[in-house]
Amino acid sequence: MAYLIDIPTFSDSRGNLTVLDEAIPFQIKRLFYIYGVDNSARGGHRHHQTVQAAICIQGSCTIINDDGDTIEHIELDTPRKCLILETKDWHVMTNFSADAILLVLASTPFDASDYIFTPYDHNQQQPS
Repeated sequence: MAYLIDIPTFSDSRGNLTVLDEAIPFQIKRLFYIYGVDNSARGGHRHHQTVQAAICIQGSCTIINDDGDTIEHIELDTPRKCLILETKDWHVMTNFSADAILLVLASTPFDASDYIFTPYDHNQQQPS
């Protein structure tokens, strides 16, 4: 299941400095950010291999996460908070504030074949 981590932040009268060096639990191979989002949802996938770290460095957004068992709505509203998305985490990013900038760090370079777009089917009967 996806989980939140606090990113080390140093604050004084001059402002804040948030450091990612040791906070991210994987080696970063790709970095991208999403901004200027209208009322659309982004994402809608999970991965075969890629683990991701999502940080809303400005504004706020909601990540709806489904690990196949549990669906959670996670609010990202501070650059001090980071959501780690594991490979099993099918996620949708939504409710972007007008000023939102969502930074995403990934454990692998982009590979179109790594994406799984089919959501989990929670209506399937579980074996007894």
